[in-house]
Amino acid sequence: MNDILVPLGHLAGASRFKRISDKLYIDGNRIYKDKGLPFKSTWFSVYYALASAEAALTILDIAEHIAFTHITVKNILREMEAEGLVTIKPNPHDKRSKLVCLSPKGKTLLKKLRPLWTSISQALGDVFTAGHPDIVNILNRIDRAIEEYPIYKRVNEPDKIDKVSIIDYTPQLKPAFQQLVKPWLLEVLNGTLEKEDEYVLEHPDKAYLDTGGFIFFARVQRPPTPNVAGIPSSPNVAGSPTPRNIAGCVALKRLNDDEFEFAKLYIKNDYRNLGLATRLIERCITRCKENNATRLWLQTTLRMPAAHKLYYKLGFKDNPAPPHMAVLARTEKIMSLDL
Repeated sequence: MNDILVPLGHLAGASRFKRISDKLYIDGNRIYKDKGLPFKSTWFSVYYALASAEAALTILDIAEHIAFTHITVKNILREMEAEGLVTIKPNPHDKRSKLVCLSPKGKTLLKKLRPLWTSISQALGDVFTAGHPDIVNILNRIDRAIEEYPIYKRVNEPDKIDKVSIIDYTPQLKPAFQQLVKPWLLEVLNGTLEKEDEYVLEHPDKAYLDTGGFIFFARVQRPPTPNVAGIPSSPNVAGSPTPRNIAGCVALKRLNDDEFEFAKLYIKNDYRNLGLATRLIERCITRCKENNATRLWLQTTLRMPAAHKLYYKLGFKDNPAPPHMAVLARTEKIMSLDL
């Protein structure tokens, strides 16, 4: 039987996500049944939220924790209550809501579920990485993209959204790398470049690509802005010499077979607050995982607290430099992310 959804591409995206989730739920239920456990796969998120909570939660609390609809959480709780896994009581502080917690039976079940979840997680990891080694982060990005600009808005207001794409280095983009990075470095270094910086700017391909690294660019297609005559103007930033709407860049330097370092992360001022730095770092993380790397490093100065906040948010931690890292003279802070 031919699969009529596959040729539809993106149009059938929601249907295929549903099909995949149904398959996973069915297999999960078979696993729980074989182990003799009174549990359903569709209960996992609600059950886990309750198991992780230090106190009883309202239905609204649970819905917010797992980003499910209120009615979905309510239906799941109804099934779990019928199985005796949760206790639902009136909220003494709000008559309109109820407080939910795991029952003694639900807490006892948790001890049996945890080791089984470890095995299920390993099996899911095998399945998901068959699609892509960074699939979990990719799902996070899809989730975030929908949250920021729902499909409804994308369909009804397509001309109001900045279209961002992250692309790899090509020889034609060498001037873009130089035009983005050099002015920023001169400002950071008070007009004097370090020797490594001079070499990197002159030979970015040799400095990064030839040694097993990568360079990525953020390209932004902005909605056309009508001019005085009402005619849409070019989305390019006026006076910008950077080609093809290139708004930022980052380099990914290979340190050894297992580790990379990202550097030269820069976003043009006119394109700040679009999440481009996050997108570029996420591409670095993805490429690291595609190369089976185990750690990603960065060097920075203390003059960029906003960047540090982003690094911490993405999971980076302060660490001493490894012996195989060439530490720059200006470096005041070194961080790493375990992959």
